[in-house]
Amino acid sequence: MLFNNILSCNKPYLIEINQPSDNFYYKFDYDTRSFNVNMEFQHFHDFYEIFILLDERANHIVEGELYEIQLFDIVALKPGILHKTHYPKGDPKKRLIINFIFDKNFLGLKEDLKEILSIFNSPLPIYRFDETERKIIFNLLYDIFNFSKSKTSLKNLMIHNKFIEFLYYLYMYKNRNIYEIESNLDSITNKIYSITSFIHTNYTNDLSLDYIAGKFCISPYYLSHQFKKITGFNLINYIQMTRIKNAQQLLLNTNLKISDIALQCGFKSFSQFNRVFNKFCKAPPSQFRINNIKNNK
Repeated sequence: MLFNNILSCNKPYLIEINQPSDNFYYKFDYDTRSFNVNMEFQHFHDFYEIFILLDERANHIVEGELYEIQLFDIVALKPGILHKTHYPKGDPKKRLIINFIFDKNFLGLKEDLKEILSIFNSPLPIYRFDETERKIIFNLLYDIFNFSKSKTSLKNLMIHNKFIEFLYYLYMYKNRNIYEIESNLDSITNKIYSITSFIHTNYTNDLSLDYIAGKFCISPYYLSHQFKKITGFNLINYIQMTRIKNAQQLLLNTNLKISDIALQCGFKSFSQFNRVFNKFCKAPPSQFRINNIKNNK
């Protein structure tokens, strides 16, 4: 496979076209990451992201759901989705991260591009293919790397064309996805990640330690202890962080009143929202909105 040439490269490699504020933006970031750079909490982007593991194994957490991934697995994340990668202890793991934005009205192809991008709306965000499909998909990425090194003045256009073709084949092969959710985790770890997924789905509701413990048939004390041990957060802080992250999205991407955002994200009052937001973001929500919208212009 031609893409093995990329796998054998031990040096970071970056392709970047334009800026995230432009109508077209691409970033192909080939590098390694290790256990000691694991993010504390899940984050989100205003752009699409494709994560491809180029190493033996890692975990990806998407909206609180944990997925075990392996070599050549593709994680497809649409804008605004909370996620993080969890790398195991040991040698740094190779990965390719692709960030992109493009104008869906390009050349009057809005409906076509909308259809291709539907791969990011799947309930299962992980794609795994057999050798035949994988060869076609990954050789397109290899073509992109080749074009990035060329001296032609049209290389950015060719990278864009090859990437659209890459998305096209992901779309065409989506029903051949052979990824299945399998877990080698112990039962309590599986249960805790079932709980984090439940929180991400139900953060707008009134959640408490006792309520969740009862729903998942586990004692409040044991849940509290195991949740902290496995996720690094106590349960209430995790609920609050999930609400705050979703509130940040609404602050940046809508014109909703802050009081309405507070209620939409599960806070009982504006004062409670303001207090918790300050606690985690070191700024009130109004200032966060002003600062970040200004910085993104």
